Amino acid sequence: MARLTGTELPSVRTSVPGPLSQARVDILARHECPAITARRARRAVSLGVASDDPIVWDEACGSVVSDVDGNRFVDLTSGFAVALVGHRHPAVVAAVESQQQKLLHAMGDAFPDATRIKLLEALARRCPGDLEVSILGLSGADAVDAAVKTAVLATGRRGVVAFEGGYHGLSLGTVALQGYKRAFVEPFEGVAHPAVSHLPWGCSPRQLEERLALGDVGLVLVEPIQGRGGVRLPPAGWLAAVGEVAREAGALVAHDAIQTGFGRTGHWWFGEAQGAIPDLLCVGKALGGGFPLSACVGTRAVMEAWGASRGEAIHTQTFLGHPVGCAAGVAVLTLLDQWDAPARAQELGAQIREAMSVPVRGAGVMLAAEVPDRAFATCRALLRVGYLCLPVGSDDRAVGIVPPLTLTDDQLAGFADAFDRARRSL
Repeated sequence: MARLTGTELPSVRTSVPGPLSQARVDILARHECPAITARRARRAVSLGVASDDPIVWDEACGSVVSDVDGNRFVDLTSGFAVALVGHRHPAVVAAVESQQQKLLHAMGDAFPDATRIKLLEALARRCPGDLEVSILGLSGADAVDAAVKTAVLATGRRGVVAFEGGYHGLSLGTVALQGYKRAFVEPFEGVAHPAVSHLPWGCSPRQLEERLALGDVGLVLVEPIQGRGGVRLPPAGWLAAVGEVAREAGALVAHDAIQTGFGRTGHWWFGEAQGAIPDLLCVGKALGGGFPLSACVGTRAVMEAWGASRGEAIHTQTFLGHPVGCAAGVAVLTLLDQWDAPARAQELGAQIREAMSVPVRGAGVMLAAEVPDRAFATCRALLRVGYLCLPVGSDDRAVGIVPPLTLTDDQLAGFADAFDRARRSL
């Protein structure tokens, strides 16, 4: 079979999921924790769980994914918003292959490699304001963990204010911070972060002032646009007001820009475009071009709260600053600059809005199409005809449209047509 070019249209040859996907998922069911992948259950109705197997990915390039059955799909998810420059971009692959020939692994906090230093420099140049000192990680949750720890050290306070509908990861350190679903945190409340408050998304500055007046909060954590929570934009001026109130109370502000960052919203940083530059910026997803890579970036003054290393870092991990991931990150940042990613996102986002026959909210190519009470069913219907989408929000009312910047005109036209047909079929 010919390799994908990334510009193909869908081609569905089997039922979805196909027989090979179903067979592989049966193997998965024997060896993976059952809570991880939603899959067909023999007693699905009685158990009340998902009754459809997923497709099993085989290859991806540009805006296209193929499965083990040879079916081809256009990806409107960017692989959880990771593939902003497209899946398997040649420049990212070339950087990775070159790095692999030199150095696969360095030693985290003990012995850095040159590629990590190059990435840190490039990231500092791209971040807004005075944000220039980073703690690297492998996931968005790593970046948020680092932000919480930094705030504790810088302020001496352990309390965190987050917002209802927010999503910040599911590690033990971050699960209590998310306000997306109570079910995610309830089993772990005894061991999760004990000092988290959730205020309404878009709450009045006065509500935040009242909570911060207790004097125990060191960090206010906010997504510039809520992603998993439904692609919800903040009220005009709200992000700036949150920053002002927090700093007046002696707390730091962290923007979780893991999904919104690097131009996806039509701005390099949506918070900056709203007049709000945080003390800490959490980034990831698109940064690695498909490799696990994240960072918590802070001002020099804030990061100095960690103090100097005494020979053993108090926050590190074996794969911190992994050379191959860092090489991919440098390539991604170079590409995004060359493309003028925010301009491309604005252009493509406008084309998507024009093509769709339902209301679309969001910014750039971080969008959601409104389909009340039909989001999950719409996504399943689209999958069967070759388009990958996911519901956003917890109320079955919106389909996320978060494509790579490589999405072609023909792929978009096909998606818009398939979306209309899917809605009519439900």
